[in-house]
Amino acid sequence: MTARQHGPARRVRIVRGGPVVVDGPIEIEHEGETIRCDRFQVALCLCGRSRIKPLCDASHRRVRRSTG
Repeated sequence: MTARQHGPARRVRIVRGGPVVVDGPIEIEHEGETIRCDRFQVALCLCGRSRIKPLCDASHRRVRRSTG
């Protein structure tokens, strides 16, 4: 698989204690549906606390502050 065959590679960044940040736009397949995100960067929830899964709503920040 090369970039020429499938377009430019997307950058994915894993934020320690936070979300996975993906360069957009992207399509996400989640629980049987496809979600289209046209943002230039999309944050995906890893902590499981987001109210808008699979997208991140920064819930990981509130939890970290209250426990530390």
